Amino acid sequence: AAGLWSVYSKPVPANGRELRTLFLQCSCTTAVVGGLFYNWMFASLEYSWHLSVAMAVSFSLLLLLTLFLVHPARCVFSMIMPMLGTKQGRKLLLSTCIMIVVVNITPNIISNIKTILQVIQCICKNSSESLLNSTALLETASWEFGDAIQETVDLIYRPMNGHFQFSLLKNSSLIYQQMHLAGEKIGRDFLAVEELVKDSVRVGNKLVAGFSMLYLCFESTWYLKNYLTNLRFDNFYITKKLERLAVDRKATHLLVGSSKNLIRPTGLKLSREEVMLCLVQAMLLTVALVLMLVVVAMDHFAFSVADTTVRKAAQFSVVPVSLSIKYSVSAGILPPFFKFLQLPYKELPLQDFERSYHHYLIFSSAHCRISPPTPPNPSVLLVMGLLFCILYTTVFLETYARRLCRKIAGSFFESCEEKRALYLYKKLSRKQKAE
Repeated sequence: AAGLWSVYSKPVPANGRELRTLFLQCSCTTAVVGGLFYNWMFASLEYSWHLSVAMAVSFSLLLLLTLFLVHPARCVFSMIMPMLGTKQGRKLLLSTCIMIVVVNITPNIISNIKTILQVIQCICKNSSESLLNSTALLETASWEFGDAIQETVDLIYRPMNGHFQFSLLKNSSLIYQQMHLAGEKIGRDFLAVEELVKDSVRVGNKLVAGFSMLYLCFESTWYLKNYLTNLRFDNFYITKKLERLAVDRKATHLLVGSSKNLIRPTGLKLSREEVMLCLVQAMLLTVALVLMLVVVAMDHFAFSVADTTVRKAAQFSVVPVSLSIKYSVSAGILPPFFKFLQLPYKELPLQDFERSYHHYLIFSSAHCRISPPTPPNPSVLLVMGLLFCILYTTVFLETYARRLCRKIAGSFFESCEEKRALYLYKKLSRKQKAE
């Protein structure tokens, strides 16, 4: 492994065997990266498969030529891998989480809201139909009651029309049509909102992903540029070259006395600044996690409400409605006439009317088209949990990722690493003399 890395990090291969080894290494690397690039574009960013294949092939060929011919480019590319464990890598993972939420959870929430609206529409339709039928019952009752009044009036006075003028809305299709149009409009509005949210998040996710990848390359290049031009940049590690230099000059006490200010790149010790940076990044990541959990909770809440609504609507009992009419008519002679004949006053019953009409108000029907509630997908929550575990891991591994970047740069540019070790040694010597 050390021999392969030595060939990979050399500015120029020493012989033909090393040249073939370098080409094979670059080919294997670009093949793996091209496959990951295709999967990222097709599965995460949702580009078409032919565009993803074309972009992956073009990117792989360009990357192969660059890695094989340009030595600093190999160094920058090698530093991109550990840079994925830093803030920019977390941005890529967060964009993946957002895409998973938008593609899987948001449509589920909207689908359950549609189910609730379908139940409401069904109840409105059936209740309005039932109410219209109840008005027909009132018409029947009024007509029969009018016939009874007509018979009574014919006995006493003169023929007349005793029917009630009861106005009814006969054409119920207008109501159904309006309700159907309202339901379709609500459905179109929800579909438009869903598509708008999906398109906006897709575009935003692609922009964030593209910017993050470019920034990863920029950050690696910026790190290498500072490493090569600024001897003070990221130069507080006890490296093997610094230890060898201190041993050669018999000044190992410099490293022991400055152990509080220097860190071994292979050790687990973190400085105070590094610990504070990790805590701040963890807090920001927790805010993003809370927002994701709110969306997941909304998904579970929408499903619970939709499921309860569908079950309760199916259990709606039929409401009985009764209309009772009791009517009694009697006739009698005027009291003065009874007094003149010295007869007792007596009423003569002419007509009795007593009937009951029954109707049932129906709020739900099996003929309603109600889509079943869609339960939350547990695999989405599992994937999000795994991604956030990786994100939290990268928060605390970011420091070690930067140390690895320094080690990679040092292996590619050994002469610069010797200059940096000499600069740090002189700095420690001056500090000791000043003390």
